[in-house]
Amino acid sequence: MTTLNTRFIRLSDIPTLLVLESRQWDTHQAATAYDLQQRIERHPRLCVASFDHVSGAAVSSLFMKPMSPANILAAPTWFDCAGSPEPAVPTARGRSLFGTSLTSIHPSGTQALMDFFWPHALQAGWTDIYLGSPIPGFAAARAREPHLTAEEYAQQKIRGLPRDPQLRYYYLKGFREAVAVKPSYFPHAKSLDHAVILRGKVPLSGLTALWRRLPWPMLQRLSHFAKVAP
Repeated sequence: MTTLNTRFIRLSDIPTLLVLESRQWDTHQAATAYDLQQRIERHPRLCVASFDHVSGAAVSSLFMKPMSPANILAAPTWFDCAGSPEPAVPTARGRSLFGTSLTSIHPSGTQALMDFFWPHALQAGWTDIYLGSPIPGFAAARAREPHLTAEEYAQQKIRGLPRDPQLRYYYLKGFREAVAVKPSYFPHAKSLDHAVILRGKVPLSGLTALWRRLPWPMLQRLSHFAKVAP
């Protein structure tokens, strides 16, 4: 079993993160070195990754930025979300994050990112994270059912879990609320360029004032008990 080292990303991590990007995304989707540098410099406490403990290779990464739910839902494409300026810290009206990019090639990589970030999110006052997810089963489902809409497909379930494999994956990681379906959101042939905007709650985030006063070791233990459902 690979042992993971999960931490905030540094600029020196960019070369290994580029390898991860090239493995998981095509040339239209993968971030460039400049993209990664900008994300890290703008929000260093909102960029996390897991690395193979032996080789040092990046196996999962999550880049986030502050963004209001209203602006997330109003943005017609991922590019509009990724490029819009937002406050860098939580405010009374803005405690949400947008996951600009979530990439993983390790079975436990995504969960490791969440487990690491939750206590930091509680301490900082973040309450939820939004993601734009592809629906890679949609093209095949539409070929079988020509009148099937993306909205209908996104709501379909098998044994209580989303029918789409990517939505099911995120559901099991705690992103269980589908808040919008967006056409032409980003280039993705298997999704017919559609995406579903998902929301995951930061566990225990309703008591922000308390978490900011707790000693760090206690906050880590409390978030550990609640990590099953963002």
